[in-house]
Amino acid sequence: MSKRLQVLLEEEELEAIGRVARARRMTVAEWVRGALRAAQREEPATSAERKLAVVRAATRHAFPTADIDQMIAEIELGYGAGEAGGEN
Repeated sequence: MSKRLQVLLEEEELEAIGRVARARRMTVAEWVRGALRAAQREEPATSAERKLAVVRAATRHAFPTADIDQMIAEIELGYGAGEAGGEN
């Protein structure tokens, strides 16, 4: 269901929006709806504070690490293990 939204603009603002809408062969209402949708898409889904809290929580954990060359060698060894035995 559609709802009506009333927005009060200065006359100069409305005229400027009208010029842009006409140049794009749109009604003012179509242009305004598009502008509102674009502004909504640009809004972050999560606040910066929440994102920082998640990163800080993750850095409090100690995860196992290894030398990158050793990790790659172990991964490649694991890939080859299935070939010799015929199983994956």
